Amino acid sequence: MDLILDFKNGSISGEGADGIGFFVISGFYNTSNGECSWIKRYIGLHSVDYRGFREAKGIWGTWHITKTKGGFHIWPLSEGEPLTATEVEEETEQPAKSVVSMKQ
Repeated sequence: MDLILDFKNGSISGEGADGIGFFVISGFYNTSNGECSWIKRYIGLHSVDYRGFREAKGIWGTWHITKTKGGFHIWPLSEGEPLTATEVEEETEQPAKSVVSMKQ
């Protein structure tokens, strides 16, 4: 997954692409309790809801799409780290697990 996120004044926005297609992200974050929530909308397709909490240098949480849900973890690349480093994990609550990589 290629993903760019912007956190500004309590709002989250971004865009990216993965094996399903191109998407845009819009949502919010709360600096006092670390809570964040956003919707990933695939262009011309479906949407995925994300809810999580900031912890240390990452965001942990769950995603939901229709009747399927799973967990995710996003963390930033270290300064000077190559863009090929993977920094997103997602897993479903179905028998199969998937790992998705993100470049920032």
